[in-house]
Amino acid sequence: MAIPFSIIGGAGFRAQYFLRIAAALPERFRISGLVVRDEAKGTEMEAQWGVTTYRTLEELLAEEEPSFAVVSVGWAECPNYLVQLAEHGIPALSETPPAPDLDGLRRLHERLTQRGAKVQVAEQYWLHPVQQARLGLIRSGRLGRITETTVSISQTYHAISLMRKMLGVTYENAVIRGSRFSSQWVNGPTRSGPPTEDKLIPLQRDLAWLDFGDRLGIYDWTKDQHRSWTRSNHLNVRGERGEIWDQRVLIQLEDCSEQRLELQRINKGEWENPEGYYLKGLVCGERWVYENPFAPARLYDDEIAIADCLQRMAEYAAGGPSFYSLAEASQDHYLGMMMEQAIATGETVTTERQCWAE
Repeated sequence: MAIPFSIIGGAGFRAQYFLRIAAALPERFRISGLVVRDEAKGTEMEAQWGVTTYRTLEELLAEEEPSFAVVSVGWAECPNYLVQLAEHGIPALSETPPAPDLDGLRRLHERLTQRGAKVQVAEQYWLHPVQQARLGLIRSGRLGRITETTVSISQTYHAISLMRKMLGVTYENAVIRGSRFSSQWVNGPTRSGPPTEDKLIPLQRDLAWLDFGDRLGIYDWTKDQHRSWTRSNHLNVRGERGEIWDQRVLIQLEDCSEQRLELQRINKGEWENPEGYYLKGLVCGERWVYENPFAPARLYDDEIAIADCLQRMAEYAAGGPSFYSLAEASQDHYLGMMMEQAIATGETVTTERQCWAE
């Protein structure tokens, strides 16, 4: 039976992900109303997606019975919606870190977590197929104990979440150093689409080193890098027995022989294959290290990751385990803010244990 969920802020571009996923996986998910404050936009959404919209959360809850609600609004509005949903006993999936600053994160811990509210955060980067494949290799023990990772994939808290997952760090403190390098590069695609004229624009590259004592995280990010045609994303994980360097895997076995492997995507629907076009999974050597749970739906990697968030949220709302808690999201956002401070000032910053880590 399809799991009903509601979306608050359903007219925003981020909410479109959840709508597309529900449309692609109707046997799994069903939209149980959207809160869209603007009536004209609500009418557009109804025509486009065949869903019902409401102007307020109260109106939606009077008519719908969602298993959970996705809160896809800005930082300023998000805390109020999370508190309202908690008061109604509705589990909430917050689409972004739910507060803009440290004080806001602490207040949410007091108002939500300490009072037993069921809240998770839709941080999807660690759920991308290739990241799940890398994490599978780490969990297998073939790389030995992990000591270092370099993350050059996304900005601030997204990168920190990947860093912590790869290193196995939870709420440990870090000593952070950072720097910024400025130059120029050719303009590329933005959220609005591909470039329409060729010109040079300012480039800002941020670098940071997060020393967790026995593990090191390195952050390397250039603005709009993930959309660029001329800059590549990169992730490296190093353990006692080997490393992952993007898709390449190097391991030294206990008999002192070496293994050189590749993470390979297996897509159906290519060449003469008639099974439809979708990602089946990733293999490393002879082993499957990731199998797409949403095949054969035609979703790209970011949508697969967000669908994974929705599936895990449905299980959590039904009494299952936490998968990315408000505490985890707060920790990643806090480390991201401290990292930005170190980059901007050039000073070494030492983090402190926060209330949500207790």
